[in-house]
Amino acid sequence: MSKVSSHSFASLTCAIDRAAKNDVPTTIVVFGASGDLAKKKTFPALFHLFEQDLLPKRTRIIGYARTHMSVDDFHKRATSHFNTQADKSSIEKFLGICEYVSGKYDVDGDFQRLRSEIDRLEQESNIDTSCERIHVYYMALPPSVFVDVATQIKNNVYDESCTNRVVIEKPFGHDLESSRQLSKDIGGLFEESEVFRIDHYLGKEMVKNIMTLRFANVFYEAVWDRHYISNVQITFKEPFGTEGRGGYFDQFGIIRDVMQNHLLQVLSIVAMNQPKSLSAEDIRDSKTEVLKRILPIQLEDTMLGQYVGTSDGGKPGYKDDDTVPKDSITPTFAQCVMHVDNDRWRGVPWVIKAGKALDEAKMLIRIQFKDMPNSLFPNLARNELVIQVSPKESVYIKTIVKEPGLSTNLAMSELDLTYKTRYQDIKIPDAYATLILDVLNGDHSNFVRSDELDEAWRIFTPLLHQIENDRVKPLPYKYGSSGPEGVYQFVEDRVGYKRTGLEYHWQAPQ
Repeated sequence: MSKVSSHSFASLTCAIDRAAKNDVPTTIVVFGASGDLAKKKTFPALFHLFEQDLLPKRTRIIGYARTHMSVDDFHKRATSHFNTQADKSSIEKFLGICEYVSGKYDVDGDFQRLRSEIDRLEQESNIDTSCERIHVYYMALPPSVFVDVATQIKNNVYDESCTNRVVIEKPFGHDLESSRQLSKDIGGLFEESEVFRIDHYLGKEMVKNIMTLRFANVFYEAVWDRHYISNVQITFKEPFGTEGRGGYFDQFGIIRDVMQNHLLQVLSIVAMNQPKSLSAEDIRDSKTEVLKRILPIQLEDTMLGQYVGTSDGGKPGYKDDDTVPKDSITPTFAQCVMHVDNDRWRGVPWVIKAGKALDEAKMLIRIQFKDMPNSLFPNLARNELVIQVSPKESVYIKTIVKEPGLSTNLAMSELDLTYKTRYQDIKIPDAYATLILDVLNGDHSNFVRSDELDEAWRIFTPLLHQIENDRVKPLPYKYGSSGPEGVYQFVEDRVGYKRTGLEYHWQAPQ
């Protein structure tokens, strides 16, 4: 009988134990636990996973922040944005796995106390520390303390005997230089495989669906290039302003807040070539390949706006916020034309648009195809594929049909997949819940790699510096409008976008 080493035997025992319980002991530390992001997004997402029985059975959650408060006060804050219909007994069980530690972000002793609390909870749960364990450090923090906290984690909390994963929220830097410095600092502390840069738009159902639509359906991929597509528009609209967060927003502006990360990530998925496989690194390789071929954005291909108050005084303007400098040139609206210089997309303009205090809440991808190359039906409206990411998840194709009945008139209609109608019994999870589950599973597919980040800042940094150095003044637009005057003409002039000549209005089923 061959001999088995004690290490191999212990590993085998642990594997059998995990298989029996479908469980890897997991500790999740949420830094910034008293802040808005944690209470509005992180803890509700963790609770959603708990409700769905998707957290490992032996999970413990520790909130860490500078605020001094009791565990009861922490529990009240952590549950303050839970769904009002949430089951009370489930909330109580969830709070039973949640603890709180108060400490500063740059004091060794405070992080050593945190490590002691992690060890205590593992001992209390009778966890064999020779078995596989996962420690997740979620930084729901402002970027100014990223490096301080990461350094403290590595020096005083990091456990060599388990799997460590660090989750970093955007913004990842302020421009190319600061982003590279941040990547260098974080990279000096953790392996790239341990770092998860979270962009919650990559967790949204319809964004995750783009790859399936493209690469699982021959009729989409067959026309997915410059020979058939005229232009692509990616639009993000919010119907509210900065709502008291003007001082914070003024440090970044709409380009850094939404376009350089969320919208550019969506663009890279829509534009990328088919990856070699569905592995995280192959997917991220394909996205990065696209980003490398995007030319830096020019100011002449950009429209900037800043919202002003309504004439009746019902809605305030951006600079009516006391925390915003009265001479601020920070854009709250931006529209840019971009170009992907490769064989698939050369000559196809991409428009990305984002704004606050607009006329509706919407995030969508609009792909407009070229005119039909025949004269059988002259002056037709163009086909469009529209992927609505929010608020109502849907995919529809604008299609020319004959009006029903005896008429020979043409009409614009749609082939419509509205998720609320088609999948009535399925609840679409919050993007944060989806991404936290990916972290627990060690799946990097929907997270931003350091070279992706570097390319994203390369594309936007020259434009950002020119706006700031030349103090380019944004155009005013009224709160609740569609944007600055000429917003639609800007697109039609620069990208050749054609509005339908047929009456059409898509209405998602209620």
